[in-house]
Amino acid sequence: MFRSASALLLLGGLTACQPGAEQSDRPETSLEFPQPDRPVSETVATDFSTEDARDSRGEAQKVMDLANISTGMTVADIGAGEGYYTVRLAERVGEGGRVLAQDIDREALGRLGDRVERERLDNVSIKLGSEDDPQLPVDSFDRIFLVHMYHEVSEPYAFLWRLWPALTEEGEVIVVDSDRPTDQHGIPPLLLSCEFEAVGYRLVEFVEKPDIRGYFARFERGATRKNPSEIKACRVDLAA
Repeated sequence: MFRSASALLLLGGLTACQPGAEQSDRPETSLEFPQPDRPVSETVATDFSTEDARDSRGEAQKVMDLANISTGMTVADIGAGEGYYTVRLAERVGEGGRVLAQDIDREALGRLGDRVERERLDNVSIKLGSEDDPQLPVDSFDRIFLVHMYHEVSEPYAFLWRLWPALTEEGEVIVVDSDRPTDQHGIPPLLLSCEFEAVGYRLVEFVEKPDIRGYFARFERGATRKNPSEIKACRVDLAA
């Protein structure tokens, strides 16, 4: 089911707040940004579902179709893990396209590197990121995929702010996640939209798709990226 950005914002009560949590355990590079006023899911194993099971639902193909992935595109797969989306994106964009697989888990990236070499995916490169910075090259990506991982980002405002410059002029961020509390490996759609919009992104499309184990959301950059001091942490009253 499709809902426009304006319709999604009417789904519940939404307010902005300044977090009051302790700052001492945060990365120094994040201190100018607000903390999320919500729990953050713990990172889980990178192979949480078998690829055959995901393909039996047509997960990757449906998500790539919704994201309008085509030959020649440049795509980043953030939180790539074992490479389920990486290898399928590499096939879809073809020899003329590029895929950058990024993760903060060095061991997962090592295994993915072995897979890329074994399957001779010459259009794939691999990069280590950090919890508050995807460390992507500027003006490089037509699409940036965040699939079942955004709820594990501990510094979402810093992360999204630093993601912004990596998009091309018409680039989009693609989020696939589950409508569950953020400490249960999901994020409610209204909260997701609020956090992106707090930085300056605009929701373009929202689609509920049970066969991809959640929902699909597409964001583009708005007119301006807010300064870190202007960003307010979001809080959603799910009981409203």
